[in-house]
Amino acid sequence: MTIRPLSPDRFILDRFILAQMLGPFVFGIMSFTVILVAGNLLFRLADLVISGVSMAIVIRLFIYSLPSVVALTIPMSCLLASLLGFGNMSANSEIVAMKSSGISFGRIVTPLVVAGVFVAIFAFAMNETIVPLSERAAANLLRYRVFRQVPPTFKNNVFIREESHGALQRVIYISEIYPRSGDMREVLVQEFEGGRIRRLISAPRGSWVDGVWWLGDGSVFDVASDGSVDMLFIFDRQKLNLDMNPDEIDSNASDPDEMSLGELHATIRNAEKQGNEAGKLRMLFNLRIALPWASVVLVLVGAAVGSRPQRSSSGMGLGLSVVIVFCYYVIMSFCKSLGEARFMSAPVAAWVPNVVFLLVGVWLIRRANRLG
Repeated sequence: MTIRPLSPDRFILDRFILAQMLGPFVFGIMSFTVILVAGNLLFRLADLVISGVSMAIVIRLFIYSLPSVVALTIPMSCLLASLLGFGNMSANSEIVAMKSSGISFGRIVTPLVVAGVFVAIFAFAMNETIVPLSERAAANLLRYRVFRQVPPTFKNNVFIREESHGALQRVIYISEIYPRSGDMREVLVQEFEGGRIRRLISAPRGSWVDGVWWLGDGSVFDVASDGSVDMLFIFDRQKLNLDMNPDEIDSNASDPDEMSLGELHATIRNAEKQGNEAGKLRMLFNLRIALPWASVVLVLVGAAVGSRPQRSSSGMGLGLSVVIVFCYYVIMSFCKSLGEARFMSAPVAAWVPNVVFLLVGVWLIRRANRLG
C-alpha cells in the first residue's frame, strides 16, 4: 500500500478562482466607498467648511467616518467581485473548460463561499471594534470641537420600571442623577401590589456607595385601597435595592452606532427596566449580527448571475450590483419596519433578507449546474 502525500496542486483551482475575485473586490470597495462618500458624507463636510470649521477638523471627521462606510460596502463588494470574476471566466470559456473536466458549478463556487465566510467574520469584527470607536470619535469631535457643547454632568427625569411575570412591581423616578459621582436628587419609589400602588418612598437625595444605592432623609407612606395616604415612618438612611449602577442608568444617552454588541445589549436591558420602548434597539442588535453574513449569500447570487459572458464588463457588473443590492436593502428595510413595530420578531426580521437571497442563490447555482 502506497501513501501519497497531499499535493498542493489540488488547491490550484481554488487559488485561481480566488485570484480572479481579488481585483474586482478591491475595485468594489473603492467604487462603492466613493459612491457613498460622494452621496452623503462630502455634502456634510462641505457644509462644515462653509460654516468656518478648520480643514484639519474636517479631515479628521472624514477619516473617522470612513470605517462605517467601508463596513457597509463589504457585502456589496463581495457581490461585485463574484459578478465580475465569474463574468470574466465565463467570457474566456474557463468555466466551460472546468465543467468539461467534470467539475460541477457547485464545486467551482465553493472557494468563493469559504472566502465569503472569512470576509463576513472580518466585517463582523470590524463592526465590533473599529466602527464603534471611530463613530464615537467623530461624534465627540462634532459635539465638543465643532458645536462647542459642554459635556453633560447629569441626566434628568429618569424612570425605571420593574416587572415580574408581566405584572408591574415598582416604578422609580429620579429627578436628577450625576453618573460620575452617583448622586441623585428627588427620588420617588412607587411599589405596586395587585396592580395598584401599595407604598410610596420619597427622598430628596440618594447616593451610590460601595456598589449599593442609599436614600437619605426620606419618608415611607402607605397607600390604602381607597387612595388615602398615611405616613409610616421617616428615615435618615435606607437601602434602595436596584440592580443598576450609575453608568447603566446613563447608558441610554449614548448613540447606538457608537456601541458594541455587548454595550447595545446592556442598553436594551436597561431601557426595558426603565420602561422605555426598545424595539428599534433590538432590531439594530440583530441587524448587526445578520448584515455581515450578506457577504456569503450575495456571492452565490453574483457567481450564478455573473457566469454569463455578457455580464463581464465592469460597468455592467457595477450597475447590476447596485440593482441587486437595492433589492436586498428594500427587503431589509421592509423587514426592519416590521421588526421595530413588533409585527415580526427582531431575529426573524433581521435574517429574512439573508434567507431569501440564500434560497435565490442556491436555486441559481443549481440551475447553472444543470445548464452545464
